[in-house]
Amino acid sequence: MRSSRPLRPHAALLAASLLVPSLLAFCIATAPVANAASQQPEARPFKLGAFSLVALHDAQFVLPNDGKVFGLGVGPAAVTQVLQAAGAPTETITLSVDALLVKTGDKVVLIDTGVGGALQGSMKLAHVKPETVTDILITHAHPDHIGGLVIKGALAFPNAKIRMSSAEWSWLQGQEQNAEIVKVIMPQVATFEPGAEVVPGITAVDLKGHTPGHSGYEIVSGNSRLLDFGDTAHSSIVSLAKPTWHISFDTDGDQGEQNRIDELAKLAKSQETIFAPHFPFPGVGKIEPQGDHYVWKPTLTAK
Repeated sequence: MRSSRPLRPHAALLAASLLVPSLLAFCIATAPVANAASQQPEARPFKLGAFSLVALHDAQFVLPNDGKVFGLGVGPAAVTQVLQAAGAPTETITLSVDALLVKTGDKVVLIDTGVGGALQGSMKLAHVKPETVTDILITHAHPDHIGGLVIKGALAFPNAKIRMSSAEWSWLQGQEQNAEIVKVIMPQVATFEPGAEVVPGITAVDLKGHTPGHSGYEIVSGNSRLLDFGDTAHSSIVSLAKPTWHISFDTDGDQGEQNRIDELAKLAKSQETIFAPHFPFPGVGKIEPQGDHYVWKPTLTAK
């Protein structure tokens, strides 16, 4: 984002739709799940200083290049030119849906939970049981990041504290369609303000724009660091080639654009490693400057 049992591609979305119907219906309409093979569990472990990390695959979305999600206001032809220049298919844009596991000390931390597709299977491959997860850090409350919090009306990670920014928690609670998931997770939710060290070695970073309380997470072990930048950028091609183009997934298009411009420039200069949950699995790499735009340089392969 491979186990012996294939996951039916729409099963996870159907289950999650009981919890977040209108937002998820939007995701289904604009980003249908790819074929069953793309939904197979996958786990890719790596080290960050003394920390053990695992990229976990959950799902994969395929969006049509129709100007309704990427390149708002510029049209599909302009998006096609960007895709062609990168040697990518021009009819569709594929987005991975992944989560990041961090093991540090006595903490087992999961950053985001996907739609609840292949995540549980990917965790089995990583030899991590759901009940051992101590903390879940939510970048934002879109269904492809919180859908895996609940399974059959119960907490999927029963012993985990669920942490998200106070602004994001307020935004989530204010949406009537999310009443059921809010009810289930409320006893486990703990909020924070931007800049807080949410667990030892992991600090929240204010990246609002995609949603009102969208948060990244800076993971630091010794001299090693990695930023999970959530949905600051969605496509490893289009979002980096044209960071000023609006995307329909941002609740505040102008603020989302400014955050994307600022963060990409900063990351290209610092060469800090990032985890991008919608970039091709495992989504670990660097932002490289190339002329007047940026390109994605993976530093970790899927296998």
